[in-house]
Amino acid sequence: MGFNIAIDGPAGAGKSTIAKRLAKELNFIYVDTGALYRALAYAFWNQGIAPDDEAAIAKACEDVSVALVYENGVQQVLLNGEDISAFLRQEAVGNMASAISVYPAVREKLLSIQQDIAKQEDVVMDGRDIGTCVLPNAQCKIYLTASARTRAERRYKELLERGEEGDIDVIENDIKERDHRDMTRAIAPLKQADDAVLVDSTEMTIDEVVAAIKNEVSRAMNEA
Repeated sequence: MGFNIAIDGPAGAGKSTIAKRLAKELNFIYVDTGALYRALAYAFWNQGIAPDDEAAIAKACEDVSVALVYENGVQQVLLNGEDISAFLRQEAVGNMASAISVYPAVREKLLSIQQDIAKQEDVVMDGRDIGTCVLPNAQCKIYLTASARTRAERRYKELLERGEEGDIDVIENDIKERDHRDMTRAIAPLKQADDAVLVDSTEMTIDEVVAAIKNEVSRAMNEA
């Protein structure tokens, strides 16, 4: 087993940004588990499957291949062999991913992929249930969060930078709804692992968050 860093937290908390930076500075592999769920969501969305049609989604899982590959240290998400990384940040895909993540067939499809990578490599893995379910034995666990308003402002800024329109109040409501859905789902709900360190980034810069987590990683490495 490699050295595993698990970063969990709600939507828009900055998990991917922080995890990528952390992995680069530590020379670890970054595993974006959310991208795996989004890849399946993108496939089902393109097929016109409703997010509440569990039977159709379970059947569709049988015919979909999802993989992570790394080229020059950059992660690519492959759906049936095609790189779809550029299409995964759409709001509709994110909402679909949150909805389908409650289904056992979806979770089973992706769990082995995530665990196999972590067994072989030193990884930083972020998601909703990494420290609680996917990598319960991770040597370092972080629960990264921020206020709903702060997360909405960050998402709004991302949209503007991509030249897209957005309503910050609508985005905040969407975030709160996704939080509720993620935290109350029956299977692997979003929650802070008992042995995870809480990092609230509401008033922190990216540099400050990375530094705080690196301190926890150093402590965990010394104890390992």
